[in-house]
Amino acid sequence: YRRRGKELIDYIADYLENIRERKVFPDVKPGFIRSLVPPHPPLEPETWDNIMDDIENVIMPGMTHWQSPHMHAYFPALNSYPSILGDMIADAINCIGFTWASSPACTELEITVLDWLAKMIGLPGDFLHSESNGRGGGVLQTTASEATLVSLLAARTEAIRRYKESNNDLEDAEINSRLVAYCSDQAHSSVEKAGLIGLVRMRYIETDDSLSLQGNKLIEAIEQDRSKGFIPFFLCATLGTTGACAFDNIQELGPICRKENLWLHVDAAYAGSAFICPEFRHWLKGIEYVYSLAFNPSKWLMVHFDCTAMWVRNSRALHRTFNVEPLYLQHENSGLAIDFMHWQIPLSRRFRSLKLWCVIRNYGVIGLQKHIREGVRLAQKFETFVLSDNRFEIPAKRHLGLVVFRLRGDNLLTEKLLKTMNTRGNVHCVPASLKGKYVIRFTVTSPRTTVDDILKDWIEIKTIATEVLAEEEKNRPREKVPLAVGNQISECPQLHMA
Repeated sequence: YRRRGKELIDYIADYLENIRERKVFPDVKPGFIRSLVPPHPPLEPETWDNIMDDIENVIMPGMTHWQSPHMHAYFPALNSYPSILGDMIADAINCIGFTWASSPACTELEITVLDWLAKMIGLPGDFLHSESNGRGGGVLQTTASEATLVSLLAARTEAIRRYKESNNDLEDAEINSRLVAYCSDQAHSSVEKAGLIGLVRMRYIETDDSLSLQGNKLIEAIEQDRSKGFIPFFLCATLGTTGACAFDNIQELGPICRKENLWLHVDAAYAGSAFICPEFRHWLKGIEYVYSLAFNPSKWLMVHFDCTAMWVRNSRALHRTFNVEPLYLQHENSGLAIDFMHWQIPLSRRFRSLKLWCVIRNYGVIGLQKHIREGVRLAQKFETFVLSDNRFEIPAKRHLGLVVFRLRGDNLLTEKLLKTMNTRGNVHCVPASLKGKYVIRFTVTSPRTTVDDILKDWIEIKTIATEVLAEEEKNRPREKVPLAVGNQISECPQLHMA
């Protein structure tokens, strides 16, 4: 184990240091691994050397290399050596931290680290374990999608409980059938999935030209639903949408939610990491109206997946929703210590806080702020490249490390550009649709990315754009114009001069 572990660390270090040598996007087809591995599991043990050979020969050719400086798709999914090493220790311990008693340090460290992180992004004391008299606090979930679902289910419990106080003759299922939740048309698909799982109606409210949800539109939707006998109960506001990193105005939406008894959840999956920098915290104005908030340190904060930080103002709502406590899970400190199994959907949970603790200590707040600011600076650099070429446009304002761009003209041109980029595999991006416009999302994801990498990617994009536009010009139908020949008139294609 010692020898193989040291060899594997060297392999990982070499992989990350030399990742520029690998194409960021693989050239494989669905089912490619079937021809590379046997159809049945081995009956006899295989050597570790053979297994490692297949990592390079079978697995790596089919990988999208998320740590590559030429990876600009989706959002960041970073790692770092403190995160990887911290998780190695957690994996060796392999505790299942569902209750405080199942591993006290697992729970205690999570409490402390979530308070650290809350202070780093400027959350008020209501969201801290140490300052909320045991009511509020943070917890690590697997994903922001799960955090949204947990919040919606807790909000549903509170809404049913509140409604039954004045309508105690109604069954829970009848009240549930009348519940309605809201989000913007730019919200992540996981919000829709949460509504499906929670069996509640989800209303998608159209955003304004800046792709932000406006208060008057929310009020209009609530009034319409109340007039139909529905019960509004939940709003998911987004700080940093997936399509264009747009921001809902929680300072405007918050008072509406408070007046209308809506649970306000904030999904800041990507942008939340940036709030460790004071200059980006203006998007958190209105946080005093928020019931729950989540973001992913596993996106931009050098902690590898999975690691989603979620805070609630009142954890009793979670307890009322998820509290199932058989005798075998009770312990002498039940009710005195926090049992995080009551804050989540599954019972079991990993020791995720250890890697987060290692990262925060190794980089410090200042080091992590520097990392965030560098990503924003590189995105600004790419933005200037795009703006310097009048064949392109940026249809939505750049925020943080995400730039959306497109070729001017028909959506098909930008679609062809992206398809060719990804087919060649030297730079990888994904699309989005913004108010009917097909755009390419370019996110700075890797801490290894340099200005030279950004310039290389831009040259690749420009080169392919030239080819796409030339092909479009070549295939464009020629307009026919009449030409006089003697007393006769004939038609010939109009010449297009370069």
